[in-house]
Amino acid sequence: MAKKVQSRKKSSSKTKGFFNIGIVRLVLRIVKLVVIAFVAASLFGVLLFKFVNPPFTWLMIQRGFERKADGKDWKIDKQWVDFDQIADPMKRAAVAAEDQSFLENHGFDFRAIERAIQKNAKSKKLIGGSTISQQTAKNVFLYPGRSFVRKGFEAWFTVLIEAFWTKKRIMEVYLNVIEMGDGIYGIEAASQAYFHKPASQLTRRQSAAIAVIFPSPLKWSATKPTRYLRHRQYLIMKNMRRLGPLEF
Repeated sequence: MAKKVQSRKKSSSKTKGFFNIGIVRLVLRIVKLVVIAFVAASLFGVLLFKFVNPPFTWLMIQRGFERKADGKDWKIDKQWVDFDQIADPMKRAAVAAEDQSFLENHGFDFRAIERAIQKNAKSKKLIGGSTISQQTAKNVFLYPGRSFVRKGFEAWFTVLIEAFWTKKRIMEVYLNVIEMGDGIYGIEAASQAYFHKPASQLTRRQSAAIAVIFPSPLKWSATKPTRYLRHRQYLIMKNMRRLGPLEF
């Protein structure tokens, strides 16, 4: 009788062991499938937008709902313009303001990231060290927000667009989807809203004035600059002269 009881216990133990192993294998298989699906979807999206212009971003949708919640009308003012229809000073202003090593780096500026970490450790006002490629990856493929998980996804998509897009395409997409005011997205809409002219006709000073507001487009205005913004505009124009023509 004791042998039968022991035999049943061993059988039950083996069953539980097999059951646990089966669950682990199932979970690992699901995780593997999820990873494969994510990688495939990521590659598809990056390759698609290499040739097709992104119709909207998650930030545009979020801002639209925020406006509705505040009792305002839905507003997404944007108009896509090709790379060659954007004034050269605007491209130089974007590089001078946001990512001066844009044409040389491979999507990440580790010195800028290190400086941002050091400054953020000493100040309550957070600053970013993101390159234009990182910002483009975030704007096109990801949701707004700050977290290590989102930063991880941002790094992944940055690697992909650097691998499959040209710098010319990255700049084109960047300047066409970036938020530049309340309901204003892309350089053409910003140029028309602030200076009543197409993006192809922007001057150096006007381009710098627009680039100044990139970090906080809902708070700042390209046509009503504060003393701080005027100083920033001066520094951007100084950097534009130092950079000279950009060879995309």
